[in-house]
Amino acid sequence: MNALKNKVQLIGHLGQDPEIVTLDGGKKLAKFSMATTDHYKNANGEKVEDTQWHNIVAWGKTADIVENFLVKGKQVAVEGKLTHRSYDTKEGEKRYITEIRCNELLMLGK
Repeated sequence: MNALKNKVQLIGHLGQDPEIVTLDGGKKLAKFSMATTDHYKNANGEKVEDTQWHNIVAWGKTADIVENFLVKGKQVAVEGKLTHRSYDTKEGEKRYITEIRCNELLMLGK
């Protein structure tokens, strides 16, 4: 059951081209947003489309794959871990971010 702790699996489309950052020491980080869409019928029987946006981060070899093959609109499957972090803005405001740390990536579609 330990393998099921904090595990996220999503299939969606990239909302923008990935942002690639190379850190000191050569370690690579890729960041991108991904949209997942769900459909349901509301109380009036009307079809409703609900789109959720997710922040994805990938490190190392996975970041290399993201850099070389992913572009805005590409459909991907992501498996990873849900993470939370916070930072302070220049104005002193605390901001919170929820991200998915990508462990596996599968390119879908054409």
